[in-house]
Amino acid sequence: MSFDQRPLVLHVMYRFDTGGLENGVVNLINHMPSEAYRHAVLALTEVTDFRLRIQRKDVEFISLRKPPGHGVWQYAKLFKLFRQLRPAIVHSRNLAALEVQMPAWAARAPVRIHGEHGRDVGDLDGNNVTYQRVRRFYKPFVHHYLALSRDLAGYLANKVHVPQTQITRACNGVDTQKFQPATAGAQAIAGCPFNPAQHWLVGTVGRMQTVKDQVMLAQAFVQALALAPELAPRLRLAMVGEGALRAQAQALLEAAGVAHLAWLPGERSDVADIMRGLHAFALPSLAEGISNTILEAMASGLPVIATDVGGNADLVAPQQTGYIVPPAHPEAMARGLVDLAMRPLQAQAMGAAGRQRVLANFSLQAMVSTYQSVYDHQLRIQSFAPNLQENH
Repeated sequence: MSFDQRPLVLHVMYRFDTGGLENGVVNLINHMPSEAYRHAVLALTEVTDFRLRIQRKDVEFISLRKPPGHGVWQYAKLFKLFRQLRPAIVHSRNLAALEVQMPAWAARAPVRIHGEHGRDVGDLDGNNVTYQRVRRFYKPFVHHYLALSRDLAGYLANKVHVPQTQITRACNGVDTQKFQPATAGAQAIAGCPFNPAQHWLVGTVGRMQTVKDQVMLAQAFVQALALAPELAPRLRLAMVGEGALRAQAQALLEAAGVAHLAWLPGERSDVADIMRGLHAFALPSLAEGISNTILEAMASGLPVIATDVGGNADLVAPQQTGYIVPPAHPEAMARGLVDLAMRPLQAQAMGAAGRQRVLANFSLQAMVSTYQSVYDHQLRIQSFAPNLQENH
C-alpha cells in the first residue's frame, strides 16, 4: 500500500459539538482541496455526532475524554499520540486547547498554530490577567496565530504580546449556496406553529449558554411587545438551540404571558431551512469572535440585530444591514426589533444588502484560501528551522 504523502493537519479543540468554532472546522475540512492536506480532529473531551457533518471519509476523530481542569497529566498521552500520528500541523483552538502546544513542541510537530475564535466566558472583556499569563506561557511553543476578528487580533498583540507578524486575521466564511434567501419570501418552518405569511418572525440560533445570553433576547421580546402592543398579532420569536438557558428563557416568557408567541424547539440540524423561515435574526451574545450564525443569517437575506461585542461590528453594517446594540441591554434590542417589525420593507432591503456584503467579503472560498496560505507558508518557513525551541 502506498504511503499518503499529503501533510496531516490535526485540529484540536476542547469538544467537537454543535457550535460556531466547530462549524468553521467542518467548513474548512469540507471545502479545502482534498489533494492539499489530510485532516484529523482531536477533542480533549469528546467527539459527538456533529462529526457526521464532515463529508470527507478520510478524516480520523479522536476523543481523549479529559476531565475538567488543566491536563498536565495528559501530556505524556498527547506526546505519544503526536509521535504516532506525526501531524505536519497541530492547530489548536481557544484557551481550553492551548495546552496541547507544549507536548506538540516536545514531539517536534513541524508547525504549531493556535486560533482564537472568541472570548472565554470568564473573560468577556479580555482583562483576565490569569488568562493573559497562561497565553503568554504557551506563546514560545506557537509558531503562528489565527484571529477571527480585529478585536481578537488586538488582544493577542496588546495583551499577550504576540508580534503582529505572527498574527493572521482569518474571518469565517459561509456557504452562500446552502444559505440563501427563500425565492418567494419567508417559508414555513417544519414544526413551527407560526405562519410566515401572517406573522413576522425574529429568531436566533445557537447553544443556549451564558455567553450567548438568549435570556436577554427573551426580555427584549417582552419589552418590544410592551413598546408596541399593536405588534402582538404579528410579532413572533423563535429561539433554536439547547442548553441551560432554554428553561430560563421559557420561564421568563411564561411569566410575562407571551410564551404562546414564542417557539423554543431545542437543537435543530436544519438551520438553513430555519433561516429561510425568519424575517430577521438577533444575536444577543456577551462575547463573540466572528459569528457563523450572523454570516448564515446575512447570506439568507436577513437583517441582523447583534450586540456590540467581538467581531459582530465587523460583520453588521449599522443602519445598512441591521443594527448593533449594547450587550446586556434588552431595551436597545427591543427598540431594534420594533423598528424592523414596523418597517418590513426596510428590513427586507437591509437583508438584501447583508447578502451582498457576505458575497463580497465573507465567502467560504476566501476563508479556505486564508487558512491554506497560512498552512503552506508555515510549512515552508519551518522546514528551514525544524527545531523551534528558540521560537520567539
